[in-house]
Amino acid sequence: MTTLVTGAGLIGTAFAQYALARGETVVFLDPEPRADFLRRKLGEKSYGLARKDVRDLPGLIETVRENSVGTVVHTAGLIGPRVQEALGIAFDINLGGTRNVAEAVRLCGVRRLVHISTFGVYDRRRPAAGPIAEDFPRGQGRGYGNYKAAKELILEAYAGVYGFELVMLRPANVFGLGHFWSGSSGGRKMQALVETAITAGTARIAATEATPNEYVYAKDVGRAVDLAATVRMPATAIFNIGNGYVTPFEEVLATLKALCPGVSYEIDAGAMPHESLAPLDISAAKRHLGWEPWFTIASALEDYVKELAAARAS
Repeated sequence: MTTLVTGAGLIGTAFAQYALARGETVVFLDPEPRADFLRRKLGEKSYGLARKDVRDLPGLIETVRENSVGTVVHTAGLIGPRVQEALGIAFDINLGGTRNVAEAVRLCGVRRLVHISTFGVYDRRRPAAGPIAEDFPRGQGRGYGNYKAAKELILEAYAGVYGFELVMLRPANVFGLGHFWSGSSGGRKMQALVETAITAGTARIAATEATPNEYVYAKDVGRAVDLAATVRMPATAIFNIGNGYVTPFEEVLATLKALCPGVSYEIDAGAMPHESLAPLDISAAKRHLGWEPWFTIASALEDYVKELAAARAS
């Protein structure tokens, strides 16, 4: 069995670690893969690599057919501020690329598509009485969240007409050893802090990132993706993937300082958002995927420090 992963980034490689361990053949589709990052994440494990873009539909179809792909994990796309900074380019990559992935899946008879969405699809302008479940309204008015919501709607329409299996995951703020080219400001912040813990430098943190957030470690997300790709098709197809609680920025810092007392940071000038953030309801993932996070913030940061230190030493 072969799985095609669009995008050789943090989530795609976290999934690949699990998939390769169970004997799956994995092929990445990425126009600009980072060989050093892939080596850090996957070592000498064997995987395929197609240097192609999700905007290239013929290239997608060719890759799927050449590798007899049975499952597609779609992670490719711009994230967060990068979408807002270039809405037109992001539209072509995020929405056009997703349409092409759906076309390739239906034209090539792929059995299952696992789409990586985000908790950013939820309309946080609406009050939440408690933890946010998967039926909470989508679309929050900014480029990233609206485009992610549109991607979900596109895929739901395709799966409804053409009958392929569709599972969509909505992770909270994912952190772990990555390169963050596609724009995850939250992931970049966490890596800057962990790098500072190792190098005794000073991390510069945007004011918008020094706020409470719900985090989930990349290794937990990779396991969730692996389950989404392999379990019998569940009765429901959309799952929140988070820790189920909101962590203040000060708690992240205190936890990291307990591990590495020399952590130093500066918060850039700017207004901090004052929106409240309700946690995700992750009960559906527990019930239908058999997934729940194994890492706490503390255990994840401890693992992260060790992994980044080993990567820098290699």
